[in-house]
Amino acid sequence: MRKICIIGSGNLGKSIALGLLSSKTYEASQLILTKRQTSGIDDLTKLGLNVSNNNIKAVKEATVIILCVKPFQAKEVLNEISKSLTSKHLLISCVSGVSISEISTIIKNKCSVARAMPNTAISIKESMTSLSYTNLKEAQTSQLLTLFNALGNTVVIDEKLMDAATVLGACGTAFALRYIRANIQAGIEIGFDAKTAHAIASQTVMGAAKLLLVNHSHPEQEIDKVTTPKGITITGLNQMEHHGLSSSVIKGITESYKKFEKN
Repeated sequence: MRKICIIGSGNLGKSIALGLLSSKTYEASQLILTKRQTSGIDDLTKLGLNVSNNNIKAVKEATVIILCVKPFQAKEVLNEISKSLTSKHLLISCVSGVSISEISTIIKNKCSVARAMPNTAISIKESMTSLSYTNLKEAQTSQLLTLFNALGNTVVIDEKLMDAATVLGACGTAFALRYIRANIQAGIEIGFDAKTAHAIASQTVMGAAKLLLVNHSHPEQEIDKVTTPKGITITGLNQMEHHGLSSSVIKGITESYKKFEKN
């Protein structure tokens, strides 16, 4: 039975495990989650998931390793598990800012390495996951794509864009949620109760995103459909632009990316 070991079961690691479980791609018994202090994930055993604080034992039992630790922890953990890695393993790193070559050097090229940058919507199978890899066996490439396609959508990118993918796709979740929060607050101000404003704002944003994905259209094409001369939509849009909506979003994303370059 092929097993997946998720090392570093914080928010992202747990989200991946719950997403795989709900997608039925893997059974609970095939998933091993590790964390130094397991008290935060012990409740997952009720779902049939394997929980451990022993990375080496977990690696030996698995064929796919998903690394979800903090960047400053990566070298230590990789050194710890290196001796237990073999050519049968596929190591998938979700650690931002650590390259495939750096990982391969630390583990002495003992197994194939790929990078993945999902977001927390992976827990409900709605992640946008960016993938990057080189020199994977055909079966490993298939396994990588099958795993993350079961958890949302994927795009394969050049590794040099992985930092940018982190900002746009992972941090982007927070940026989108902040817009929805503002939408809810405005809804309350114009008369809705919080629960109703929440429902309208959330569904409206989800519907807008699906229009682009289903129609393969540009945002401005869909905007034009609801923007009439002297209408209320164009009035609202112009006010938002006058106060810097687009420039603020662009500035926020580019400044987040610059933070990567400084680290």
